[in-house]
Amino acid sequence: MFTKVLIAEDIDFNDIAVVQVLQELNVPEIEYAKYCDDALLKIKKGLLDNHPYQLLITDLSFKPDHRETNLNSGEELIAAVKLLLPEIKIIAFSIEDKAYRIKSLFDKYNINGFVMKGRNSIPELKKAIQNAFDTDKKYLPQELNYILQDKTTNEIDNYDIQLIKYLSIGVSQDSMEAKFKEVGITPNSKSTIEKRINKLKVYFKANNPTHLVAIAKDLGLI
Repeated sequence: MFTKVLIAEDIDFNDIAVVQVLQELNVPEIEYAKYCDDALLKIKKGLLDNHPYQLLITDLSFKPDHRETNLNSGEELIAAVKLLLPEIKIIAFSIEDKAYRIKSLFDKYNINGFVMKGRNSIPELKKAIQNAFDTDKKYLPQELNYILQDKTTNEIDNYDIQLIKYLSIGVSQDSMEAKFKEVGITPNSKSTIEKRINKLKVYFKANNPTHLVAIAKDLGLI
């Protein structure tokens, strides 16, 4: 089992639950950080001391307060830690329920597991930790397994996301060409934008751009 684990979480109650799981798994060295910046500093110190952390368990959302921070989310922390210590195992433990965002954590950062906070989160977290130690297979609770098979994130690219985002803030389809040219997004011809919006409407079975935006929000694309 892992011998040195770091928990990044800003709510004490959740810390206690995670510690309980780790103690049941006989992890001897458990440390905590309530800010992402502090978690990254601990990761750096572990490397300098030649005693690195083997597992990071992090929330994704951290409530801002009076303290100024460089890293403001678990996703930002994961990205920074992966650059510093690529071999570390990472489990996201969050209330996040947007399929697109969860899948992107696996695709972009190669995390080892995701567990949603809820009624069954403690036994699921225990399984995720054991799985991360035993194998390199990705772990999701059974009810979320469909996320890793979802092809949406492979077929929808950043251009599509930007297009939907601008639609969501009120940029009309007719005004999109000018907006894309203004911010430097290419291709930006009216015909290309029209074809892409039509493709997205067909893909998501949306009746119109407003319906498309609503579906994208439900899926966590924006």
